[in-house]
Amino acid sequence: MRPTLQTFAQRGLFGRSLDEFKRLSKIAIQQDGIRTPTSAYVLHAFDEPASIANCKVFSDADQGGFSRAALDLVPGSAPEPPHARFHGDISIELPRDRPQVQRTGYAAWRTRDRQRTLFGKSLWDIDPYTYLAMRVKSDGRKYFVNVQTESIVPTDLHQHRLYSRRPGEWETVLIKWHEFVRTNHGVVVEPQAEMMRQKVRTVGIGLIDRVPGPFDLCVQRIWATNGLDEGDGREEEGRREAEAVEDGEKSDGYDRR
Repeated sequence: MRPTLQTFAQRGLFGRSLDEFKRLSKIAIQQDGIRTPTSAYVLHAFDEPASIANCKVFSDADQGGFSRAALDLVPGSAPEPPHARFHGDISIELPRDRPQVQRTGYAAWRTRDRQRTLFGKSLWDIDPYTYLAMRVKSDGRKYFVNVQTESIVPTDLHQHRLYSRRPGEWETVLIKWHEFVRTNHGVVVEPQAEMMRQKVRTVGIGLIDRVPGPFDLCVQRIWATNGLDEGDGREEEGRREAEAVEDGEKSDGYDRR
């Protein structure tokens, strides 16, 4: 019998379901539900072409603007690990044929919604973890980390500045989950509500400083953790309080679809 697309789809569904079953079984066996997990929970790693395909890139060009953005996979080569390169050029020029577009100058990417399993919709449960960790090499521009959850308000985002202490060098940034600020289209929402940490949909990075010119940010992987792990010499980024989105950044340009 020749395999069909439906057969492959079913195998994909069962394969994802098996992976989820293994993950849940590991949690039960190791009792991670009742004690603090000691191992990292990888949310996204850029180590193969599929890791790029599972992300969505967008910019003001989608609305007629002139910014350019791309997310490319860079194969590993000593001393560089395999990683994604988020790069392009920011323009604040307004499209003349679209008078309804009043603001440009942004670019971003996010992970796509995870595919369903036999257990239902796939969401990340990062509640047992204290930090979001990212291995990055920044150009020093003003990036924001964006986290989307199964919120009652689907357009809500939780945001935090991506602080870099050593632009041009690889470093690990740790951000406490409770320091993320709830926003909606770039405006801080009041009253603040705690992030639904059991139901995280997507994670991504945006550049919304509206400074014209090139940008270049490399990301190796993103994970949830309770501190430095795996004994690989990574450094913790200096802790900072979450900042509100500034008045000059009222549009985050985030594609929530």
